[in-house]
Amino acid sequence: MSVTQTVEIPASHRLTIDVPREVPTGRAVLTFTPASQAEECLICAAHCDPITGEERFNAETAAAIEEGMAISRGEIPVKWHKPHEFDKAWKDLLSGEADG
Repeated sequence: MSVTQTVEIPASHRLTIDVPREVPTGRAVLTFTPASQAEECLICAAHCDPITGEERFNAETAAAIEEGMAISRGEIPVKWHKPHEFDKAWKDLLSGEADG
């Protein structure tokens, strides 16, 4: 079992950790990775099962996740291949009459 949580390290460098009840009692190994180095782990966390490590999504979905993360980091611009579909979706959303 693996549990990942992003925390802010205070100036005192002291943390209080609440462990989920699902984690068995006994010895454990804590690993600290600076967030700037953990991005690949965050990508894996988004599309891998935390227990088995197996990918949850197919290659196309994994590529879309990676593209979305690159857009959020400002590395690539947002692109609308079909702007009319965005306009329709937006109008449907605002009207509350979106098709199933």
